[in-house]
Amino acid sequence: MKKKVRAKGIAGVLAAALAVTTLSGCRFGFASDPDDPNEEVKEVPIDTSTDTFTYDASLEGTEITLLNSKAEIQAPLEKMSAVFEEKSKVHVEVMPVTDGDSPYTKVVSMYNSGTPPTMAILDTTDVIALAEEKAADLTGEAWTAQAGEYLTEVNGKVYSFPLCIEGRGLIYNKAVIEEALGEEFDPKSIGTLDNFVELLEKLKAAGIEKPVSLAKEDWSLGAHHLQYIYETYDGTSEGAQEVIQQIKDGECNLDTYDRLEEFLDMFDVLKKYNVAKGDPLGADYDEMAIDLAEGKTAFWFNGNWAWPNLTEAGAGEEEEYGFLPYFLNSDADDFVNKKIQASPSKQVMLDGQIASEKEQAAAREFLNWIVFSEIGQQMLVKTCNVIPPFINNPYEPTDPLSADIYEKVQAGETYNASAIVPNDHWAVLGATMQKYLAGRSGREELTESIAEYWKEQK
Repeated sequence: MKKKVRAKGIAGVLAAALAVTTLSGCRFGFASDPDDPNEEVKEVPIDTSTDTFTYDASLEGTEITLLNSKAEIQAPLEKMSAVFEEKSKVHVEVMPVTDGDSPYTKVVSMYNSGTPPTMAILDTTDVIALAEEKAADLTGEAWTAQAGEYLTEVNGKVYSFPLCIEGRGLIYNKAVIEEALGEEFDPKSIGTLDNFVELLEKLKAAGIEKPVSLAKEDWSLGAHHLQYIYETYDGTSEGAQEVIQQIKDGECNLDTYDRLEEFLDMFDVLKKYNVAKGDPLGADYDEMAIDLAEGKTAFWFNGNWAWPNLTEAGAGEEEEYGFLPYFLNSDADDFVNKKIQASPSKQVMLDGQIASEKEQAAAREFLNWIVFSEIGQQMLVKTCNVIPPFINNPYEPTDPLSADIYEKVQAGETYNASAIVPNDHWAVLGATMQKYLAGRSGREELTESIAEYWKEQK
């Protein structure tokens, strides 16, 4: 695995070009009402008896803001900020990005109005686009030594705090597979696309006629699916940018680009066994979680951020869910068939343009508190329920999806690649993918659309 995700030499180009963003794990907004008074909220106890963190008394009374684009942790972040305020006497107001809004557009509009947040949780590509103009330099912060390969650098400097690791792939329900086949299921026995198809055929023969749930949303198709053609170039962020540049320059002919052909081979398999095959654009996202939890399907392409949907559908933490890779071919030695894509999808950027020195110092203390305080370490994992990117954090996520990604990260079974694409990539090419999903276009038209899209980015 790479030691660091680097974005050297591209920040200036990106800042001058279209605003860039890629949808990370969480959707904008909630799958269901987060304030449902009838919903039973499971509180994970936090041990606050030990606190060796040193707070700066000179910062007491300081008020700072945090723009949050990861909707599912809005309430947990508010709890974290409340505990931090109790300890430090620094108030952190957590402001949610409105449901459906683009985090990049929101933070830019706040800068334009002269009232940017002190800190903003953004997608990695957003940070890269804004870093050198708007962000404070965090290169010298102590927590950078704990972030290892999950640091993002822009021209040799660190401008963002990696909040969490998120991974995506084929979520499986182990119990459903085993009940259908009448035998134990070993995820590691599925190492190629051929193996996966064989398993799907067995499940079909056993009575699960359409074992796959396939979301129709443009953000899922245009970002989470299609971006595999860039990220799997060599499994690095640098490689993703290299092939994107080759496509833009016309040096990479998409008609003969093997990763695109392989991607479509895999996507065609998912289409064939899709539970909503009869009306793929009418598929309901939340219904997919129910189908997987209740055994109507055995697989759902998604990320570890989907666990709240599964719990709402009745899944429990004692059940066995996990991830298979997004298989691209029959080569068992190809890394794409052995590893899961996992990266620091959400980053905290600290304003270096408007915030006062005292406000910046308070924000730095909050970030250090998350990494180095016993309470902050617990709350990042137990309260926010995310996978920590910091090697000194001793806590492990408990939900099956995050736990599976966490274990794969520890075992070296993930690759850390983030494709930097224009902010309309997922919408424009997501719509193109929707046509392909619905059978309203073929490979040739889809390939031409992708090529034409990148030709217009010059």
